[in-house]
Amino acid sequence: MGKSETLFERAKAVIPGGVNSPVRAFGSIGMCPRFIASAKGSTMTDADGKTYIDYVGSWGPMILGHAHPAIEEAVVEAARQGLSFGAATEREVEMAELICQLVPSIEMVRMVNSGTEAVMSAIRVARGFTGRDKIIKFNGCYHGHSDGLLVQAGSGVMTAGIPDSGGVPNGCTRDTLTATYNDLDSVKALFAANQNEIAAIIVEPVAANMGVVLPQPGFLQGLRDICDAHGSLLIFDEVITGFRLKIDGAQGFFGVRPDLTTFGKIIGGGMPVGAYGGRKDVMEVVSPLGAVYQAGTLSGNPVAMAAGLAQLKLLRDNPQWYEELNRTGDWFYGQMEQVLREAGKGYQVNHVGSLCSVFFTDTPVTDYASAKTADTAAFAACARNYFEHGIYVAPSQFEAMFLSMAHTKEQLEQTLDVLKTYLHTKN
Repeated sequence: MGKSETLFERAKAVIPGGVNSPVRAFGSIGMCPRFIASAKGSTMTDADGKTYIDYVGSWGPMILGHAHPAIEEAVVEAARQGLSFGAATEREVEMAELICQLVPSIEMVRMVNSGTEAVMSAIRVARGFTGRDKIIKFNGCYHGHSDGLLVQAGSGVMTAGIPDSGGVPNGCTRDTLTATYNDLDSVKALFAANQNEIAAIIVEPVAANMGVVLPQPGFLQGLRDICDAHGSLLIFDEVITGFRLKIDGAQGFFGVRPDLTTFGKIIGGGMPVGAYGGRKDVMEVVSPLGAVYQAGTLSGNPVAMAAGLAQLKLLRDNPQWYEELNRTGDWFYGQMEQVLREAGKGYQVNHVGSLCSVFFTDTPVTDYASAKTADTAAFAACARNYFEHGIYVAPSQFEAMFLSMAHTKEQLEQTLDVLKTYLHTKN
C-alpha cells in the first residue's frame, strides 16, 4: 500500500469520506485520491514521490503555475508583518482599486473568503437593491454550496426549485427558478410567469461545472437585454473565468457587461479568497452604507491580499501572456481533438482559451442535458490512464481542464502522446 492509500485510510476515520471537498475523493474514476506533497510550476508531486503534469491548477487559480517566486515572496513578506488583524489594511484598498481598474463593470467591490460566500452575498445584494425575492440560475451551473443555489430543474418543475442536497429545506429554494443554459426562451418563460418578482439572473458566462460549456452567440447579450427589460440585475459568476480568459474576464472576452460579478480563485493567487462587486448604486446598499448586511472576520486577509495583488499585477503588466496562453490552448486542444478524431471515438472537445473539457459523446454539448449524455465510464478509464502515466487531470467528467503559463510545449506533447497511445491500445 502506497502512502496516498495509507493517508486515505487515516483520513476516512476522521474526515467525512476522507476528503474536505467531494471531488477530491476520486470516486467517479474509481481510484484512490492522490495526496499532494508539493507543487512547482506546472507539476505536482504526491506523497509517494510521483510527479505529475498538472492540468487542474487547484481548480483554476494557478494561472502562473505553482509556487511562482513573486507570489511566494509577497506571501512571506506579508506573513512576517502579521497573519490576520480583523481590521482594515492598505492591501485591501489596493486590491479593490486594482479590481475596479481592471474590470470596467466594477465600480465598488467587497472582499470575502470564498466563491460560495461571494455568490451568497451578491444574491443578497440583488434582492436588497431590487426589493424582489426570486433568482434565476441555470441547470448545471454551480455557484457554491449555499442552500438557495443547490438546485437543478427536473422535468415539469421549471418554476419551482427542488433541493439537490440533503439538509436543504424546500423553503430555502422556493425562490430559486431554474432555466436551461443557452436557451433564452426558457428564461423568458420564467419572467412571464413571475412578473416583477425576479431580482436577478446568475450565470457562469462559460459554464465550467458541468464540464466546459460555451455560451452560444447572443446568449449572454440576450440575458442582458432581458434583465434590462424587466428591471432585474445580471450577475456573472466569474469565480473560474475571472482574470483567466482575459484581464477583464469573460465579460471582456464576450463583450457583455453585468451589474454584479463574483470572483475567487485567481484573485487570491492560490490563497482562500472571494469578492463581489459591480455598479456603485447597487453596491451602496451594502452595510455600513446600506441595509444589506454582510461581514467576515477574515475578509480582506492581508496574506491573501498580498498573494492576489502579486498575481494580478503580473497579469496586468504582461497582457501578452493572455494571448500566448489562449493561443497555446487553441493549439493543444485542437491537437487533442485531432487525436480523438483519428481514433474514431465519439467525442466533443469544448474549449475556450485555457479551459477545456472532453466529453465522450456523439452529441454536441450545449447544456446540462447534453452534458449528461457523456460516457462517464469511458472518461474514467481515460483519466486512470492519465494518472498512471504521470498526468493529473480533473477526476470527474464534469470538471474543467486548466492550462497555466508554466506548461511547456514538451509537456503538452507528452500528454498528447499518452492519449494517442491509450486510444490506439483501446482500439
